[in-house]
Amino acid sequence: MQIFPNQKDTSNVTGTSYTREDWQAGYQSLKQEFDYWVEDIEGEIPPELNGTLFRNGPGLLDINGQNIHHPFDGDGMVCRITFTNRRAHFSNRYVRTPGYVEEQKAGKVLYRGVFGTQKPGGWLANFFDLQNKEIANTNVIYWGGKLLALWEASEPYRLDPQTLDTLGKEYLDGGLAKGDAFSAHPRFDPSSKLDGGEPCLVNFSIKPTGLSTTITIFELDTRGKVIRKHAHSIPGFAFIHDFAITPNYCIFFQNPVSFNPLPFLTGMAGAGQCVKFQPDKSTRVIIIPRNPKNREMKTLETHSGFVFHHVNAFERDQEIIIDSVCYESFPEIEPGSDFRQVDFDAIAPGKLWRFHLNLEEGKVTRKLLESRCCEFPSIHRENVGRDYRYLYIGAAHDATGNAPLQAFQKIDLETGDRQMWSVAPRGFGGEPIFVPRPHATAEDDGWVLAVIYDAEHHRSDVVILDAQDLHRQPVARLHLKNHIPYSLHGNFTDEVFVDD
Repeated sequence: MQIFPNQKDTSNVTGTSYTREDWQAGYQSLKQEFDYWVEDIEGEIPPELNGTLFRNGPGLLDINGQNIHHPFDGDGMVCRITFTNRRAHFSNRYVRTPGYVEEQKAGKVLYRGVFGTQKPGGWLANFFDLQNKEIANTNVIYWGGKLLALWEASEPYRLDPQTLDTLGKEYLDGGLAKGDAFSAHPRFDPSSKLDGGEPCLVNFSIKPTGLSTTITIFELDTRGKVIRKHAHSIPGFAFIHDFAITPNYCIFFQNPVSFNPLPFLTGMAGAGQCVKFQPDKSTRVIIIPRNPKNREMKTLETHSGFVFHHVNAFERDQEIIIDSVCYESFPEIEPGSDFRQVDFDAIAPGKLWRFHLNLEEGKVTRKLLESRCCEFPSIHRENVGRDYRYLYIGAAHDATGNAPLQAFQKIDLETGDRQMWSVAPRGFGGEPIFVPRPHATAEDDGWVLAVIYDAEHHRSDVVILDAQDLHRQPVARLHLKNHIPYSLHGNFTDEVFVDD
């Protein structure tokens, strides 16, 4: 067993827990594609940990030196970290969308991005060009024997799990039509009451239709076949990134925003920059039955705010309880701004709230669970849609204020206890993934897997933390040969796709 000589004690870090220069370095493009066994490992990989961690996120932050306007416009790069027989293997590949292939061949930006990236030539070059680039950069799942790269605005892209080669768009055996969207935030129901206790995948799509928005619910069986699909119209414009499920419901927070298409149409701004937060309006909570034959859709209202991600939801008596990361407002993206120069102190942090949705009375109450800046929650996969005790989440190092995520926090919802492991001052984190130990009986018996950016060495590490005790040093820390630009979402599967 190796020790961790480079692991710093960050409990007494004072002042600002990071430097802007260190944080910015994690947003450098990674233009190489790798395939190697990880040899530089501190600690030992647990023998019971076998499977694959997939990650997806924007890997290209520039096209031949021309910076994109926002990381959400970056081309999707899927990383695969394989654990097998106490060894680890790393590989990464870009999703070969048509836009990626064309721009790499041309060596310049050819498409507008949703979040403000424009073609060279000013507004005239972008005037009434409504074709946004498909980027497949938000999530990656393995379901029904298929590896799918997801983003909000189009069909999934299917990848070969052995090579990560792009195989083309995926239409779910006819469940999706050409041009249909398939959200980047599916939920995995471990035991669907509509399917006799079999697992299923639940996802949605959003389609604005003038003065209203259509939400379409998809449910897929373990073979990847769409077994339920139903659409619902809600009034107004909806900008929804995530949702939550219970055995009976899908829950959406319709954030109070408006959309003015004129700057987009006239080439002055990206579509995402035309979304404006409306603080004087309430957040609508849309509750859609998973079996619409038995129940009607309900709409409740709560405090104004913006939600990107939900932790989980579950039913208790006549209530639905949902835990969500909430912001005071939508962080708008201004034309001409540089995301690398963001002033964290000027933006209110995301905080964790619990909402009680009383279906009988039509009322919503809420309670603050965690005031520390936090994002990217993760729970035990068997507790999705069910009452649960533990959650894991990316967090700021300091207890107050807004800052990049530099720590991982475990919250015990029953006792209120907190545990935290930080990589400040020169490390930066993101989304933790909880992986249960095989045959474990305790909810928190397993590991937390995460990718961190190490600014000191300009590389990324894959850390394996003991999920029962984040105060401990990592079980193992895998030093990669390269850095990974800050990714967005990923998932773990017990399948292994490399030969040991």
